[in-house]
Amino acid sequence: MDNLLIKSAKIVFKDTPFHDREVDVLIKDGMIAKIAARIKADGDRQTVVEAKGQYLAPGFFDMNVNFGEPGLETKEDIMSGCAAAAAGGFTGVAVRPNTHPPLHGRSEVALIVNRAKPLLVDVYPIGTISKARSGEELAELYDMKLAGAIAFSDGDKPVQQAGLMSRALLYSKGLDGLIISYPEDVSVAAGAKMNEGVTSTYLGMRGNPNLAEALMVARDLYLAEYNDAPIHFSTISTAESVDLIRRAKVKGIRVTCEVAAHHLVMTDELVAGFDSNYKVSPPLRTTQDRKALIKGLKDGTIDAIVSQHTPHEIEYKEVEYQIASDGIIGVQTVLPLVLQAGLTVEQLVDKLAMGPRRVLRIPIPEFREGAPANLVLFDIEREWRFDQQTNRSKSSNSPLFGRTLKGAVTMVVNKRQTANTPL
Repeated sequence: MDNLLIKSAKIVFKDTPFHDREVDVLIKDGMIAKIAARIKADGDRQTVVEAKGQYLAPGFFDMNVNFGEPGLETKEDIMSGCAAAAAGGFTGVAVRPNTHPPLHGRSEVALIVNRAKPLLVDVYPIGTISKARSGEELAELYDMKLAGAIAFSDGDKPVQQAGLMSRALLYSKGLDGLIISYPEDVSVAAGAKMNEGVTSTYLGMRGNPNLAEALMVARDLYLAEYNDAPIHFSTISTAESVDLIRRAKVKGIRVTCEVAAHHLVMTDELVAGFDSNYKVSPPLRTTQDRKALIKGLKDGTIDAIVSQHTPHEIEYKEVEYQIASDGIIGVQTVLPLVLQAGLTVEQLVDKLAMGPRRVLRIPIPEFREGAPANLVLFDIEREWRFDQQTNRSKSSNSPLFGRTLKGAVTMVVNKRQTANTPL
């Protein structure tokens, strides 16, 4: 990318003099060279993008994606995952350690860092809390942090031992690190395949109650307070969790949390059709929970929205619901879902671009002349079809596959590279 001129874009960069204004932006050699009401195009030496009616914002950041590499590249590798992320408007991602082997040591973390260096999307590995994600012995957190780990989590395996979680919080505090908790008490969840409620009773399926999540949130809040350490909760899904975290923040506990985009618009009633693409973990909850999550976003209780992008090969999803693997791909469809949930443009930019970086203490992209260009351009009115032609992931396990969606990313810019989304 040598010379790019974005014309008539509406700026969404709060705390800048350009916020909510329509301006032209000239980008040269990956840097914002000029911002003005009107910039004259310089003949054939510029690529001109007509952005009337579109929004220009900091590149989105997804702090919860699964890319498979190393070991599970048939689901997704770093290159295909980053291509899907860019198509969804994300210029940065934090990858979970749900790999084989997991990201539980210096070499695995360094592999991710090195593989991602030339790509448009910034990739930050999350190391494990325990060795092999077994929940028994603390992993080498210090070595992983030196190698580039941005935080620590056992991914989709909740840490059941309170003592181990307490030691992890205390040790990571000394490293200025962050522990990410996936809150689920497995003894209460009991291997259930969906949310416990009216729908699970109707279908005759074992349900995973809100209690399983709330118990673990309460436990880890106590541990974080006891150790005076920061903690982040991954993909909360219940009204009880929102309330617990809201009260903890008022109390002064250093807690942050995220919600998956699909939990903002989908409920457990959709499972009645036994479509395994609605099988996620934590499970889709009730309308009451969904509304509580949206309220939590708007009042600041919930800090970030994530995709929880979890790709699977066809043989893991196109089977009976009971034995299908949990998870859906979502990194390309976050924007339409967030718009469907009713968030304003300013709110969605805060939760998709600013909030995740604040949680992980990553510098937020600046919008000023002389700053590196880290931008997303999107149109909230444009419709597009999510199908084999537009999908950039190796997998297609999404309940939105084959549907027309409203809200489209048209371009991202980062690391002197641009990506235009095929729509």
